[in-house]
Amino acid sequence: MQTMFECTVRYSKPIEGSDKQKRVNEVYLFDALTYTEAEKRAYEKLPEIISGDFMVTGIRKARYAEVIPCEEGGYWYKVKTSFILVDENSGKEKRVSQTVLTLAEDIKDAIDRTNEALNDTPDFMIKAVNESNILDFFPYMEKHDDEPPADREISRRPATEAELAAAMQSRQ
Repeated sequence: MQTMFECTVRYSKPIEGSDKQKRVNEVYLFDALTYTEAEKRAYEKLPEIISGDFMVTGIRKARYAEVIPCEEGGYWYKVKTSFILVDENSGKEKRVSQTVLTLAEDIKDAIDRTNEALNDTPDFMIKAVNESNILDFFPYMEKHDDEPPADREISRRPATEAELAAAMQSRQ
C-alpha cells in the first residue's frame, strides 16, 4: 500500500474579472515516504501550478488503498469499497472496507472507473461515493520510458556482521 499525504496549501488567488485577490486553502495529494518528503515535494511541484507565494499549512496522512487516475477526469472522488473475505479456519465471512481515490467527470464515471479498475477483485461492492477536495495527485515517480523504476523501499533489516566489518574497514 502506498503512503500518501494530503498537503493543505494557502495562497492568494486572483478573482476573475477583478484586480482583487482572495486567500484560499487547497489540498494536494503526494505519494511520499515521510511527512518531510511530502512537504519538500509540495514546494518543488506546486510552483508549476500556483503563481506567487504559497505556504504548506497542513500535512496529514491519507488512507487510500489505491489511486485511479485518468486523462479526462475533472474531479477526485473518494469511493468507499467493501470486500468480503472468508476466514479459512473458521469459515466466517468478514467485511473489509477500503477507500479508493478515483479521478472522473462525475459520480457515475467514478463508479464505472472503480469497477473497471477492481474488476479482478472478487466479491467487492461500492458502499459510497463522495467528491473529494483534492485538486491534484503527484505520484512518487513520474513515469519515464528511458529510466528504470527506482527502489524506494527503506531497508529495515539488521546489518550482518560482515556488512558491519566492511563498514568499519572503510572508515579507517
